Amino acid sequence: MTTARDIMTQGADYLESSSTVLDAARKLAREDYGALPICDGDKLQGMITDRDIVVKVLAEGKDPATTRVIDLVQGEVVTIGADDPIEEISRTMAQHQVRRLPVIDGDKLVGMVAQADLARSGEDKLAGDTVQAISQ
Repeated sequence: MTTARDIMTQGADYLESSSTVLDAARKLAREDYGALPICDGDKLQGMITDRDIVVKVLAEGKDPATTRVIDLVQGEVVTIGADDPIEEISRTMAQHQVRRLPVIDGDKLVGMVAQADLARSGEDKLAGDTVQAISQ
């Protein structure tokens, strides 16, 4: 059985919860990421996306240099367990319309799994179905 641990990118990059949105924007641009986990130590607190920066900060006239990333987190972050099967990854991505999932072991961030990781897994039908469900 293929699990999240088998296909994830280990040691995911993240932002500390005290980081500013400007820090996030610079890191997203520098690393060419679309999203980053927000952590307090190694405990996952949420996610920030490039879209969050535009919609929740810039469009609302907030200052990205003083707005903290943790202030943008709403609700519970969608995650996948490190030992969850690949089918659960697909279901979770489709249900929540997300292309990236933080992988947790207990409450610790241990990696990230992306739509591209599903595509590389060899489960072509599952990957195709997931892309179609997310794109609807």
